[in-house]
Amino acid sequence: MSPAHEPAAHEKKQELKAIGCLNPKPDRVTDDLFKTDPFFDPRDIVQVKYEMIRRVRTDKYSVSRAAHDFGFSRVAFYQIRDQLDKSGLGGLVAKKRGPRTRHKVTGPVIAYVKELLERQEGISPARLSDSVKERFGVQVHPRSIRRALDAAKKK
Repeated sequence: MSPAHEPAAHEKKQELKAIGCLNPKPDRVTDDLFKTDPFFDPRDIVQVKYEMIRRVRTDKYSVSRAAHDFGFSRVAFYQIRDQLDKSGLGGLVAKKRGPRTRHKVTGPVIAYVKELLERQEGISPARLSDSVKERFGVQVHPRSIRRALDAAKKK
């Protein structure tokens, strides 16, 4: 890449990362198009996934070859194909994993923790976690309690 294109390339990389489309392993993409044509960017995971599926459907590559050339396993190929068929191009954008909201540190848990903090000044985060487990039957990491308390302070 020429020095004149480096700022634009950096900006594109940052944008891909911001929207969740940055390929974490672009070096695994060995397909010829991505090596010879600047339009094809191995850092763009959506483009990589789409081209992998297209290679099989249109260019009649074997699933094994396409998966290898685009840096995926055969199992991943089938998952990606199903995502594309079900949701279109939007299905190729990675979804955030894990819970979307606090599901253990609920309102009653926060109220209880605040009560403990008022009654027992200097109680350790580990002890808070143990007390929550004893009272509510849920194992909560001390850091999760701290984050929930910090978020409650901001409200």
